[in-house]
Amino acid sequence: MSIKVLVVDDQGLVREGFRLILETQPDIEVVGEASDGAQAVIDARRLRPDVVLMDIRMPRMDGLEATRRLAGPGVEDPAKVLMLTTFDLDDYVYEALRAGASGFLLKDLRREDLVNAVRVVAAGEALLAPAITKRLIGEFARRPRPPEHAPPALDRLTAREREVLELLARGRSNAEIAAALVIGDQTVKTHVGNILSKLALRDRIHAVILAYETGLIRPADPA
Repeated sequence: MSIKVLVVDDQGLVREGFRLILETQPDIEVVGEASDGAQAVIDARRLRPDVVLMDIRMPRMDGLEATRRLAGPGVEDPAKVLMLTTFDLDDYVYEALRAGASGFLLKDLRREDLVNAVRVVAAGEALLAPAITKRLIGEFARRPRPPEHAPPALDRLTAREREVLELLARGRSNAEIAAALVIGDQTVKTHVGNILSKLALRDRIHAVILAYETGLIRPADPA
């Protein structure tokens, strides 16, 4: 089955460019285009795309609000939103992820990276450009330190799951977590799945956000 994509951008040439790139792939189909966030919400609910490519700065309704309505907290059957923008300001990154986005990329990426990003997000994974990941960690570093005591939500995790969450929040891959804890890759996948389920999180990115926001780890802590 093809991956259905909705392209959202207020510039027609940008939408056309994304369509041309994506439709060269046999497994990707662009099912619609929208020029602002309000139309994107309507079209996404009607067309049920697998991935919504979402710009941030648009008229009528920006991409952040549209993402919040399609994928934010409390949304039933949330859409998978991949943010694409020329702007990489910290506030945009943080707010986009808090709004429920599954990825955040800059528009100057290579075409093969765009195609890969769509496939990754469609498969249920989260994705961030490396430069944006650094900015996101920097954002947490500037924020006031949370309380020293662990929040009740983390009490749902086993000791091993907390270890996995800590390593995940430091950007470790499943293979690296497996090596660090001397366990199998499939066991890591099981722990990550349990973490997301117990904490009602959508993906790894939001697990990282929770780990920093709750003080489970801090940007200045040694790895």
